[in-house]
Amino acid sequence: MKPSEQMNNFTKIIDRQIEFNQGKNIFLDNLDIFQFSNETVKFVLSLNSLDTASKQLLIDYSTDKAIEEFCRINQYYSFDSKTKQKLKEIYRILVENIETKSDSIEKISKIHYERLKQFLIESNPFAKKVYENSDHQINPITCSQYAPELQINILKIDIANITQPVLDIGCGKESILVNYLKSKDIVAVGIDRFTFSSSHLITTDWLEYTYGVKQWGTIISNLGFSNHFRHHNLRLDGNYIEYAKTYMNILRSLKVGGRFHYAPDLPFIEKYLNNNQFAINKYDIDSLDYKTTVIERLT
Repeated sequence: MKPSEQMNNFTKIIDRQIEFNQGKNIFLDNLDIFQFSNETVKFVLSLNSLDTASKQLLIDYSTDKAIEEFCRINQYYSFDSKTKQKLKEIYRILVENIETKSDSIEKISKIHYERLKQFLIESNPFAKKVYENSDHQINPITCSQYAPELQINILKIDIANITQPVLDIGCGKESILVNYLKSKDIVAVGIDRFTFSSSHLITTDWLEYTYGVKQWGTIISNLGFSNHFRHHNLRLDGNYIEYAKTYMNILRSLKVGGRFHYAPDLPFIEKYLNNNQFAINKYDIDSLDYKTTVIERLT
């Protein structure tokens, strides 16, 4: 079997293994519900020695898929680059233990899921409080992908007169609005934590992304950045300071005359903006209890 075919088989097994445990509550005291599937066990038992490059590909792919699944369960999970490296180390140990047959498959599996549980407790401590008394299966808290026309209407975007380039913060896995804008010959870039293969889509944490200064004509975020900022502002352990710093970095990255369109609104920080530098307009969204904000950079 060619190396590329072998890796393709490996990634398919990883996908199906994650699907096998999908939606299970990792915060329960008893993690016996988390297991390797029969297919994974057969794969582990038949695994020959891997070269360094293959191991790293497996570790990277497993890490990306795990983060994707965590975020599918709860969109408010946050994983910066340092946290992601810690998760990679967990998968490096798993691959090493599997390869060396350091213990029984059952024990390797049990220890691995205990490590994942501890990783989530340390990286997103709020989640333990939310899920420790929940059922074996938990319902995802996700952000839906809305049609581009609906997002354009909510965010009060004038496509005919939009200032370019455009940045979509939290564009989503399918990058629906970015792709729509590009189909209209509008220069648009999307950022999100998902793994992308297109040059106009960037895999990054929005708290770590370098937005630049006076770089963007229009910045948009529908139920993305501001939604998470609200969430962190209400949490006792919330990372609201970093969100506030990033919010100001976003505004500084606008060209003069550029606009930041987002929903929900952020009245707790908007009230502190300098009216000589920024013009703020707010719009009702049907019967919802939050508004759309459009901020224009004046100077």
